[in-house]
Amino acid sequence: MFHNPQFEQMQNHFDTGETRPLKTRLDLLTKLEMVIKSDSDKIAQALYQDLRKPEQESLISEVAFLIEEIGYTKKHLKSWMMPTKVKTPLALLPGKSTIHYDPLGVVLIIGPWNYPFQLALAPLIGAIAAGNCAVIKPSELTPHTSKIIVEIIKKVFRPEHVQVVEGGVDETTELLKLKWNHIFFTGSTSVGQIIMKAAAENLIPVTLELGGKSPVIVTKTSDLNLAARRIVWAKFYNTGQTCVAPDYLYVQSSVKNKLVELLKEEIQKQFGKDPQKSRDLTRIINVRNHQRLCQMIDNEKVVFGGDVDEDDLCIAPTLLEGVSWQDPVMQEEIFGPILPILEFDDLKSLIALINKEPRPLSAYLFSQATTEQTMFTEKLHFGGGCINDLIVHLSHPELPFGGLGSSGIGSYHGHTSFLTFSHQKSLMLRYSLFDFSARYAPYSQRKLNFLKKIFGLS
Repeated sequence: MFHNPQFEQMQNHFDTGETRPLKTRLDLLTKLEMVIKSDSDKIAQALYQDLRKPEQESLISEVAFLIEEIGYTKKHLKSWMMPTKVKTPLALLPGKSTIHYDPLGVVLIIGPWNYPFQLALAPLIGAIAAGNCAVIKPSELTPHTSKIIVEIIKKVFRPEHVQVVEGGVDETTELLKLKWNHIFFTGSTSVGQIIMKAAAENLIPVTLELGGKSPVIVTKTSDLNLAARRIVWAKFYNTGQTCVAPDYLYVQSSVKNKLVELLKEEIQKQFGKDPQKSRDLTRIINVRNHQRLCQMIDNEKVVFGGDVDEDDLCIAPTLLEGVSWQDPVMQEEIFGPILPILEFDDLKSLIALINKEPRPLSAYLFSQATTEQTMFTEKLHFGGGCINDLIVHLSHPELPFGGLGSSGIGSYHGHTSFLTFSHQKSLMLRYSLFDFSARYAPYSQRKLNFLKKIFGLS
């Protein structure tokens, strides 16, 4: 258990200023990068033990992602740390104005179970780059990955700089009682509400990376073969246990039947005729989530898949048709290998319909028409997304990643991570060459007339 003495030790270490030098930050990021590379096989093995995650998915979405993020951060960190000069208004001359980037202090990072390695350490990269101390709370649902996170952190950091706290709800509850300088949480919207409520007790700023029902829209102008291939890949990557996975599909009525057939063909290409035997299909995290997902499958609406095996925590990629917004599968984020298929005729009306729902973390459009792409971009509310692809936007270090409303607060990745874990301190340096008497009492009409002229009011 992590208690006040350890917390105070980290606060004291932060106060020494040892975390702030550029060299310290770069050295630690380099060391973290080297350890992740050297332990990549052990990381993949832990992810397989926890999730039956294919090694290729572990490499791309967990290990390589972090290596790329660290490399990008190291390349740009010196320039990010430099004070930013801004113009000084005429009325405040002579002087100069700058923005300085101070570390926040001791921050708490709470990671999820679906990408348990990457989503615990990606925020840490930003926290260290910004000069903070940090505590990581990995998910208790992925114990093997949690164990290797502990090993890696101990190899790279001193305990007063970064620590890992393992455990479940009780440990998280105790952590939330401490007065952190920032809390970064990735997980469900319901738990995000608990985190935010606890943080509000101590006025702690939060970054919440949540989820929601992310739509994918396919119009008749799209390349249907490409759309089918990429939708199947993105939806069933990590067995749909991805916060930016397409949650449901809207396809234009005139091409619906063709797209459905292409989706069926593509699922068999990627996972074979018996997906349970495929080495490329990750398993559901636990029995509870497996049962929750099974309750969403209406067998009368299954047009492909629908096979389940609780003992193996397996659900085959499943397509549903004839779905309405009143069905259980449309009442909450699915977070599994089930794709409801709905149809539409008019894109403008569809966007208005989706905008009535809670704002999703991501949204996707397959279309070759510029007018449709513009309408999607300007009219639909969502955190981030892609046109003619899915989920890849979150791997772009220069694109802030985050939601809005119930899908999240704040964003990160690349420079945005550095800013998330920094305080932008405003500073004015005034010169003593001139000192206008008009600002000081006693006031007079002459001074008032002078100020009006300065501010363009006369």
